[in-house]
Amino acid sequence: MLPFFDCVLRYGLWFRLRKLIVWLLGVYIAIPFLVKLCPAIQAKLVFLNFVRVPYFIDLKRPQDQGLNHTCNYYLQPEEDVTIGVWHTVPAALWKNARGKDQLWFEDALGSSHPVILYLHGNAGTRGGDHRVELYKVLSSLGYHVVTFDYRGWGDSIGSPSERGMTYDALHVFDWIKARSGDNPVYIWGHSLGTGVATNLVRRLCERETPPDALILESPFTNIREEARSHPFSVIYRYFPGFDWFFLDPITTSGIKFANDENVKYISCSLLILHAEDDPVVPFHLGKKLYNIAATSRSFRDYKVQFVPFHTELGYRHKYIYRSPELPRILREFLGKSEHEHHH
Repeated sequence: MLPFFDCVLRYGLWFRLRKLIVWLLGVYIAIPFLVKLCPAIQAKLVFLNFVRVPYFIDLKRPQDQGLNHTCNYYLQPEEDVTIGVWHTVPAALWKNARGKDQLWFEDALGSSHPVILYLHGNAGTRGGDHRVELYKVLSSLGYHVVTFDYRGWGDSIGSPSERGMTYDALHVFDWIKARSGDNPVYIWGHSLGTGVATNLVRRLCERETPPDALILESPFTNIREEARSHPFSVIYRYFPGFDWFFLDPITTSGIKFANDENVKYISCSLLILHAEDDPVVPFHLGKKLYNIAATSRSFRDYKVQFVPFHTELGYRHKYIYRSPELPRILREFLGKSEHEHHH
């Protein structure tokens, strides 16, 4: 009798397992068609603006994140769009900054300290942990740090798009330049923010108002190559028609973030920082972008530098701020770029 029950039990398990496998296979095959029919899904996966981590942050209160020398502003790049901005002053102004209002902070941009406009990557907000830690490092090194959430991120109002993100960055850059006097203004982009950064700097160079330097942390070449290399795409990389199903909808949505094209039109000092163990934007894409920039005629009179961070350091995609070498790297690079710019 027992072997009979054993057989029934095994058949029941096999039947359920087979059902599960067929169901998973059905989902696996359905997803590419769903993405193709609804390109907005891919756009959402590129931006991930709906992912708010950490969730319970009050973005009006940067002091809750240990940023006691930071002011929260709201700017309006265009009608129906409002963006939330944080401005952290350099270490030398920390004491004076306590309890001061927005006007004091705006005036402080004219004090003799360089300014970094920081453009964050996808997901999260301007209050993300690794971002806050970088602001603290840059502030302690003597920089003003101005950062913001693009439309559709954090508490910023509007719908995300590559054009909109670039326009928001342009608006904040112009807002800084109107207040910063002769102080150098640098642009720092991280991950997806490198795409916004090169879009912005290309535009600034075309109108002949370049920044004093561009810093790209964990950059890619263009969004198609990044999407193909992203860990999310691993299970579909060898799926027939991968490009047609997954990459073409990104392009259809008007998302290019073509760093490799933009660098050919950029004329200012360029620093690229990339960790060899980056699991999100592969190291080889940052190196490839450097090789394109280094041979571009537009950088003929400017410094182009690539700084790798070895795997054993464990900086991965977003922890380069932990590097004890970072202050020296920035001092040497930005010191030279200021020199080149002013002479």
